[in-house]
Amino acid sequence: MDLSALHTFRVAACDLNGQMRGKRVPPDYASKLDKGAVRLPFSALNVDLWGADIDGSPLVFESGDADGVLRPTDRGPVPMPWLETTTALVPMSLYDDTGTPFSGDPRHALSAVLDRYAQRGWQVIAATELEFTLLDASGPQPQPPLHPATGRRLHGEAVLSVAEMDAFDAFFTDLYDGCAAMGIPAQTAISEAGIGQFEINLNHQNALRCADDTWLFKALTRGLARKHGFTATFMAKPYAQDAGNGMHVHFSVLDAEGRNVFDDGGPEGTDTLRSAVAGCLAAMPASSVIFAPHGNSYDRLIPGAHAPTGASWAYENRTAAIRIPGGAPVARRIEHRVAGGDINPYLMLAAVLGAAMIGIEDGMQPPAPITGNAYEIEGVPQLAPDLPKAIAAWDSDPLIARIFAPDLIRNLAMTKRQEITRFADLPPEEHWLSYLDTV
Repeated sequence: MDLSALHTFRVAACDLNGQMRGKRVPPDYASKLDKGAVRLPFSALNVDLWGADIDGSPLVFESGDADGVLRPTDRGPVPMPWLETTTALVPMSLYDDTGTPFSGDPRHALSAVLDRYAQRGWQVIAATELEFTLLDASGPQPQPPLHPATGRRLHGEAVLSVAEMDAFDAFFTDLYDGCAAMGIPAQTAISEAGIGQFEINLNHQNALRCADDTWLFKALTRGLARKHGFTATFMAKPYAQDAGNGMHVHFSVLDAEGRNVFDDGGPEGTDTLRSAVAGCLAAMPASSVIFAPHGNSYDRLIPGAHAPTGASWAYENRTAAIRIPGGAPVARRIEHRVAGGDINPYLMLAAVLGAAMIGIEDGMQPPAPITGNAYEIEGVPQLAPDLPKAIAAWDSDPLIARIFAPDLIRNLAMTKRQEITRFADLPPEEHWLSYLDTV
């Protein structure tokens, strides 16, 4: 895409909440993006959900609110089909003036984890399954959207309904076209269990590219929904009495010869797979703030609601937090089923893959895989029950300290505590408005 031919274009990096922070720049910046032409305060990637500085953050007054340098990633530029004017987005990452990656940049956090795999000659292949809800946000509370053909509001479950998918054909056609234009490998789409809820799967690919595309897909989906007259939200629980939005990730690991290190030729997988599972289970409770980063996230984590609440694993069992799908052994992989749709994809993948690597490095062994209903099994370690407890677990866990930089651990905890305080000052019936377009 020729940036110099555009009226303007966007440059943006990902903040701790997964939001885009950046600038609109003129076309003459196209030739100097990799020369440090765009600067951004380090604090901009560590703001709260509303975009406010974090009180007491060392990135603000203590350090003079210093600038870093934005440099292009290998993921852009990409078109922005949800805008009326033809333009582009160049995804960026933040560095200091010496070229050192900023530890508070979520993309760098994932890159650091993937470097540990690369040191073994391994490559992580990952795919995401993204659930979102279409709704009418024009009133004081969210409502199901109007059926485009009948004009009546959607009602009731419509699991795997082709008719419900076809009702929103214009939107989904634009969404698939947008994915193709942006190079996002959208695969199957289905109607899910919630009212107006759908899921689209992105194809398996390099894990960093997977995170990039998940981040971009969320922006594309929200933007195109607005063009079609309704809202798409990835918030974990849009309606109190309806299904929540999850985001599952599948991953496998290839060695230098392209062999899947989880494949033993049979259905159970290798010792390496089981060690990776053990690491994921060990770090799962303390990673709750990554998998459920908002107060609304914990409304989704209810036993029996298709959202895992305990750190268990199983073969071909969707009640477990970690599922080993069946199928051909060459495709043996781990499915991590805990995260909500409201996550930051870079932090989520860093937490999952970092925990798996710890399990492999330490030769961990998981407990026996469960059978039956995971919600009825006693003694399973539980995820944090709410955001304050999740922050406390995150802030002091030794496994988390082996995955993330100390500054990111501290800054995320400060950010979430500030958000708790600010939400306490808002009427509960208005909380959904803060999540609607931001997560």
